[in-house]
Amino acid sequence: QVRLVESGGGLVQAGGSLRLSCAASGTLFSTNVMGWYRQAPGKQRELVATITSGGRTNYANSVKGRFTISRDNAENTVYLHLNSLKPEDTANYYCNLKLGLTYYWGQGTQVTVSS
Repeated sequence: QVRLVESGGGLVQAGGSLRLSCAASGTLFSTNVMGWYRQAPGKQRELVATITSGGRTNYANSVKGRFTISRDNAENTVYLHLNSLKPEDTANYYCNLKLGLTYYWGQGTQVTVSS
């Protein structure tokens, strides 16, 4: 059984920063993709960033240059550094783990950016 536990969300002013963490536990393969998605009220869930176990990253255009994804393979943990936050970044942020063809999700952590 795979479990993802997120932490680090909160309320921050525009221009501020946050760091989200997601720890994975259970039966994990050495090769996988971890990432972050977000969902704002009334909108569909969207990709924020992903990172492979080899360190290859992919970002949504809306966050490029502001957010940085990283991971610690030894700890099975993925991080998302959110800088220069904007009110439109307000959403519930979900950690995602892709093992083969199976996707696992965390419970989500709320990020609220005030103007």
